[in-house]
Parts: sequence; structure tokens; C-alpha cells
Amino acid sequence: MSEDEGKAHNGKPYLHVVIATGDRLVYDGDAECVIAPAFNGQISVLVHHAPLLAVLEPGELVVRLADQAQSFAVGGGFIEVRDNQVIILADTAERAEEIDVARAEAARLRASALMKQYRGRPEYAVALQDLRRSRARLKVARSLRSRSTSPL
Repeated sequence: MSEDEGKAHNGKPYLHVVIATGDRLVYDGDAECVIAPAFNGQISVLVHHAPLLAVLEPGELVVRLADQAQSFAVGGGFIEVRDNQVIILADTAERAEEIDVARAEAARLRASALMKQYRGRPEYAVALQDLRRSRARLKVARSLRSRSTSPL
């Protein structure tokens, strides 16, 4: 590892973060911290984190660098941490500003209705996952809106 690897321009160590789905690269950049919705609870990854491989649940993924944070809605997937690199392979991933709130709300309502319809059947699990994904999208989109409308 070279002397410059793992160092930000201001001399602080950083993580290199890649967020990808099956069809696109969503993020490729540096971070001081990554907060991810793992299967067994939320995890925070800092510089020099121990190697990790975990399953992601639908939820909000946050990438922080300096005083800025970018939020992403992920629909599940995997996170791998190794040598100050964080690779996230997500089923779906959207930046907060990409989320169409009306569409996400319609998906939430549709999934809720399907859960009632499929109660006690195998399809219930799919409807539950759809509901969790749509709730995550709504949470991320609404948190962006509240941050952008709050006074500085």
C-alpha cells in the first residue's frame, strides 16, 4: 500500500466506497463513515474497520465525508469491508434526490394491500419485502426534503 492510499487530500484517512446495482454504478468516492442497514441491525463503518461481509436489508444507507452526508435508499444486497474499501452490491439503490415520492407512496399502498390479501400464503414474504423497500425510499426522500427546508 502506497503512502497516499487511504489518505484524503487534507491528510485524514478515508474509505473508498462503491455502491453498485446490477445495472449501474450509483456511487464511487471517498467517505469517512458509512452507515448501512444490515440484516442484524444498523452498522457503522469507519476507517480501519475489520473485514466484514454482511447482508443488507431495505433501508437508508448514509455516506459521510467532512460535514456532508449523502443518503441512498437500498433495497437489500451485500456490503463488504476490507482494507479501507467498502463495496455495496445492492438489489436496488437510489440517491435521495432521485426518488419519486408519489411513486414510492403508491408502491407502499400497493404492498400493504397485497400483504392483507396474501396473509398466511407464501406470497406474503414478497409483499412484506416490497413494503419495507417502499418505506425505506419514502424515509430517505422525506429526510432529504426536511434537511433542505430546515433553516441553516
